[in-house]
Amino acid sequence: MSARILMVDDEPDAEELFRQNFRREIRKGAYTFDFARSGSAALDFLEGEEAPEVILVLSDINMPGMTGIELLEQIKQKRPDIPVFMITAYGDQSTERTVREKGASQFLTKPVDFAALKDQLTDIVAEKYG
Repeated sequence: MSARILMVDDEPDAEELFRQNFRREIRKGAYTFDFARSGSAALDFLEGEEAPEVILVLSDINMPGMTGIELLEQIKQKRPDIPVFMITAYGDQSTERTVREKGASQFLTKPVDFAALKDQLTDIVAEKYG
């Protein structure tokens, strides 16, 4: 079974970066990544057919339109069961405190430590699927 992850980032380079860093896992079918370029696109995806399969949302904080923090609030209202990892290039304690208070499971700073992220994903998959 492939674990489905929704990545939300307005930067097109983010998609390529995640595809490169998870290419082995994607090829083996361990993970399926879906990408949304905005908060509203992510919410649309989470209301679609594949939504029940999503086990994690990775979201940038700074995006035009709906911010990642606003997206986090909406996801936690509609799907509190889905862990949300927030990603930012501007990591400060105030922002981390805010996203954790709003329900974020993790607060990651760019550049993302992909080895640590893979370990965290392994734990989430083990918890979800036993």
